[in-house]
Amino acid sequence: MSRLFTKTLSLIAISMALFGAVQAQNKVGTVSGIIKTSDGLPVAYASVGLKNTNKTSQTNENGSFLLKNVAPGNYTIKISAVGLVSQEKSIIVTEGGATDVNFSISESASQLAEVAVTGYKTPNKKPVNLGKVAIAPIDLPQSVQIIGNQVITDQQANRLSDVLKNVNGVAYGENRGSVSGETFFARGYSLGTNNVFKNGARANSGGMPETSTLESVEVLKGSAALLYGGVTGGAVVNLVTKKPKFEYGGEVAMRSGSYDLYKPTGDIYGPITKNLAFRVIGTFEDAGSFRQNVNAKRTYVNPSLLYKIGEKTDILLQGDYLKSDYTPDFGIGTVDNKIVNIGRSTYLNAPGAYNKTNTTTTQLNVNHKFNDNWKLNVIAGLQAYNRNYYSAERPFANAAGVAARNLTRSKTEEFTYNEQINVNGNFKTGNITHTLLVGADADQSRVTSNGFAYPGGAAAYNYGNINLLDPASFNNTGALPATTMVSETFAPIYRMGTFVQDLVSLTEQFKVLAGVRYTFQKTPRTVTTNLATGAKTLSNNIIGKSKVETAFSPKFGLIYQPLKTTSIYVSYANNFISNTGMDIYSAPLDPSIVDQYEAGIKNDLFGGRLSANLTVYRITNDKFAQQALLKADGTPNGDTNVKELSGKTASDGVEFDLTGTIVKGLNFIAGYSYNYIRYTETLDKTTITSGTTTTTIGGIVEGQRLVGSTKNTANGTLFYTFQNGGAKGLKLGASAYYTGNRNGGYNDSKTGTPSRLIPLSDFTTFDLSAGYAWKKLSLLAKVANITNELNYFAHENYSINPIPPRQFVTTLSYKF
Repeated sequence: MSRLFTKTLSLIAISMALFGAVQAQNKVGTVSGIIKTSDGLPVAYASVGLKNTNKTSQTNENGSFLLKNVAPGNYTIKISAVGLVSQEKSIIVTEGGATDVNFSISESASQLAEVAVTGYKTPNKKPVNLGKVAIAPIDLPQSVQIIGNQVITDQQANRLSDVLKNVNGVAYGENRGSVSGETFFARGYSLGTNNVFKNGARANSGGMPETSTLESVEVLKGSAALLYGGVTGGAVVNLVTKKPKFEYGGEVAMRSGSYDLYKPTGDIYGPITKNLAFRVIGTFEDAGSFRQNVNAKRTYVNPSLLYKIGEKTDILLQGDYLKSDYTPDFGIGTVDNKIVNIGRSTYLNAPGAYNKTNTTTTQLNVNHKFNDNWKLNVIAGLQAYNRNYYSAERPFANAAGVAARNLTRSKTEEFTYNEQINVNGNFKTGNITHTLLVGADADQSRVTSNGFAYPGGAAAYNYGNINLLDPASFNNTGALPATTMVSETFAPIYRMGTFVQDLVSLTEQFKVLAGVRYTFQKTPRTVTTNLATGAKTLSNNIIGKSKVETAFSPKFGLIYQPLKTTSIYVSYANNFISNTGMDIYSAPLDPSIVDQYEAGIKNDLFGGRLSANLTVYRITNDKFAQQALLKADGTPNGDTNVKELSGKTASDGVEFDLTGTIVKGLNFIAGYSYNYIRYTETLDKTTITSGTTTTTIGGIVEGQRLVGSTKNTANGTLFYTFQNGGAKGLKLGASAYYTGNRNGGYNDSKTGTPSRLIPLSDFTTFDLSAGYAWKKLSLLAKVANITNELNYFAHENYSINPIPPRQFVTTLSYKF
């Protein structure tokens, strides 16, 4: 009986307590809202709190926050995070009421993305859209690096190469004649046009992209074929441009520097209506060079419109136009395949040589949120690229120093169309969480190139020999000869693909990323039209029809996160490389499949103030195309166009990067990479006799580092802005960049022919910066290559370009 009484009494007590709690709940209120950026996107993981209370919260991925059990009364609500200006609002909480308060901050989403938000979001945890879905890098089994606008601004970057030298594992390779676009190598592989994107769409970088419009540069290292199709295995680079804002503002700036550099820039943005915002960026550049007679003139304009149809849908329309005219410059040349220092500034090209390019881009980007879990993105883009070129080619001299200046006249027009649709969503199957991405894309490239004849109908023309060892022979004043357009060649290519990817969170510690892509690529036969007769000729294609290639590109990764600040992963992915030539049965060669194995660890240290990531990888190609030894009938093959997929290559490497904001105002990035790419199996030296003809063939020497790749790279940049005292607003910075040993020229052959390899030594350059900001004015100055280091970049042996000497540049800007 006593036990029954005790249980009954306890039940009554609990019931009374619950009743009291419910009554108390009815006497309190809630505070909720959403924080958005100036371009209408949510601010995730910002701190929200009521001053002088212990009521605090954080915004979620959608920018929403909720404060519960708030006693009635008057309060001041405050939002804050590193990278945005704190805001406060006065609110009234009523008994049982729900108070709604929203914030719109002045920063854009891209500006916040570059900030390590101490205690909230680090670079490893800030979701990025480079992978077509907002997954935090710590959850990706792949190396990712983002260079934000603050770094681009602080370093006064003028070219894409100025930005990418901050990315470990990406090395500047060469620039053929300083006109064909900068070329980069990642993990030993050249990053061609297919690997460069603008706002997610494939872009031609031939006119050298303009940096004044860049909000950030995103680099996804390794194979990205699952998401982007026909790309090389080194990395993909996405240029993210600045977007409109729903507040008025802008900036005007003037940059000037050594060798007659003058570059004014204007940027203005603001709302047109409550749902429509605009932005216009424009710049003009007039610059000389440390190279004699070399000049550049560039005009750029970038208008954009952002239309917010509602809370769930927005449309971004962007366009840009770049007119970029450069003097072709193939550097100082070689003498008997060796570099001879004939003077850093010596110009060897024919006078009057020119390279004129025009690039026009239009892109439509539609984002729609079905609900909090499912989103749709559609991108459609068009790019037109035109190039008009007339120049002497490489100054390649014999042992006596004599080089012919053979002219090249060309005119090309390229239209590229891009379309893609991506659907991503979050859902659960039991206790397992899925982040699903399904998409399809297509792009078409249509290139028209013209052929020219020189005086007398000649197919080639030597402007005149020079002697690289005799400076008196460099100065010629004769005009370039007139040319006649004689032919037009049309070369299209079509690509399309579809893919599916799923990030499966089995537990909070174990995750799996898996996906596969199917790619279809069609290369029709080129059509050449004789402009005099109108006759059309199809390219010599063995199969007599378009070349069609298909490939499946899978990706699989395992992620283990023993701590919320640490991620360990292993992954496999592949990509394909299209091959030229035919097999021994006169059929087009299949593509080579390149396998990549990667492992890494990503860490956030010291409460998120420092991110340290380490990556190791191995990339193999076991079906490298090389000349076939025998024909199908067993007779010796002497045709270099008849090949077999029997060669092998391997690329091994390590990458390490650091990013941090140790104290307020102090920002740094640093990195180191090692890469060794080489042929591991090639055709042995063989002598072939067919009739009366004897031919010796052989592959590239195994184990020799491939031309263009860089053994070691390292970078470090540190900027500090004084926050208090009389020095408040003063900014000091220093950068160091190390480029290791490389090879120019051509890799050695087993045939024993004279070596045409050009070994290039390592070098380090140092930059120092200083600036001061006062109210809306800022002045920033930099001395680059302060030690006046001399070294070279080489495109095979076409361009031997000295690195720039010590230079000074300064930028004065006013924000309004």
